[in-house]
Amino acid sequence: MSRSLRRLAAACIFPGFPGHEPPDWVLRWAAEGLGGVVLFSWNIRDGEQVAGLTEALRSEQSDLLVATDEEGGDVTRLETATGSSNPGNLALGIVDDVALTEAVAVVIGGDLAAAGINLDLAPVADVNTNPRNPVIGIRSFGSEPERVARHVAAFVRGLQEVGVAACAKHFPGHGDTELDSHRELPTAGGDLAEALLPFRAAIDAGVRAIMTAHIRVPELDDAPATLSRRVLHGLLREELGFDGLVITDALDMKAVSATVGMGEGAVVSLLAGADALCLGAGLGPEPLESVHRAIVEAARAGRLPEERLREAAGRVADLAATAGRGDCHVTVTAIGLEAARRALRAEGAVRLGRPPLVVELAPEPSIAAGPASHGLGDVLGAETVRLTGPPAAALDHGGRQVVLVLRDAHRHEWERDAAEQILAAAPDAVVVETGIPHWRPTRAAGYLATYGAGRANFEAAAAALTPT
Repeated sequence: MSRSLRRLAAACIFPGFPGHEPPDWVLRWAAEGLGGVVLFSWNIRDGEQVAGLTEALRSEQSDLLVATDEEGGDVTRLETATGSSNPGNLALGIVDDVALTEAVAVVIGGDLAAAGINLDLAPVADVNTNPRNPVIGIRSFGSEPERVARHVAAFVRGLQEVGVAACAKHFPGHGDTELDSHRELPTAGGDLAEALLPFRAAIDAGVRAIMTAHIRVPELDDAPATLSRRVLHGLLREELGFDGLVITDALDMKAVSATVGMGEGAVVSLLAGADALCLGAGLGPEPLESVHRAIVEAARAGRLPEERLREAAGRVADLAATAGRGDCHVTVTAIGLEAARRALRAEGAVRLGRPPLVVELAPEPSIAAGPASHGLGDVLGAETVRLTGPPAAALDHGGRQVVLVLRDAHRHEWERDAAEQILAAAPDAVVVETGIPHWRPTRAAGYLATYGAGRANFEAAAAALTPT
């Protein structure tokens, strides 16, 4: 294997890794031309630690892309321990103030840049037209293509204003699906032209990168979009005119790894037109070595033209050379809490009349967001009872006023049944829905919709619940 071919292949690979410090194998690969890394929650303790981590990575290669998923709201990496101080996309879409969305993105971008992260795998550009979607939901700016498009463009502008490259995802649109591509291969329905509108807006706003979706779009191809040249080259490059970096969603997701496998998926996605290959979360060196070997072997056999590999590596290098590296600092203000307050919707008697007991009905979290270590009870300073299924016995609230926290109750029958059971014994309870408020209980004294479960959302809800 020639050294140049090995470096070209390495330049297209973006692994994850465990721990707060880069392992030796990551540093070794960085020195050998690795294109970038993706940081996850287990890589991050605080901003100072991340800045040290990114500095260590770049000591081996100055032009290294360091990416993470900092969407705000439920999907945060920098603030996993405490919850995001910024609301997520649906809350911003509900407010529908593009200047506010851009300002929130500036704050997020400033935090990322200060930590040495120069590629944010955000914003989500999916139009959430299917209310039963298990993986997008409140991560979307909404169900109206035009609204999603204008906020995607604003978020892109905000991030890139402070030197952090934005990445619109998940092309060509994961909004009208009922399966999670982390677990299986979904098929997208709906109107393709509407799904593409936010991506067109992102491109018009100058977005530097676009992430592919591991979904089938039957009107385009039977293959998943990540592996489809018709989707990535024909539609994204030629029809939409995008000339920036195309990065895959994680290749360890079951939609790829359980079908064609990571190595083959890497080769086919490069052939389809992808430039950067996100491998997935917390993996060791073996998947990276396997994917690298598959790419080099495909190139040596003539199956993967070296010209295509050189083009992909060149796009990675171009972005790495121009994306910011933590030299732009933005003063963090209360813009996130202001945004969360403006998104809050209240009905009925929501002010608490006596000390609360928080009862949280908690369905399994999405893999994208991961489990939360914070909640409304933490902000209120109240005891929290967390249920992951129907209560086994009647709830004893001890005379306290129940605050019932729901999450996408419209998608979970057990959650709706449990809510009605609890509310029957707590007539002055206040319900707080943190997901999409498609379902209302038949009884509750008050109702709050936060449109997300970030810390900012809970602080806004707590302010509405607390007597003045």
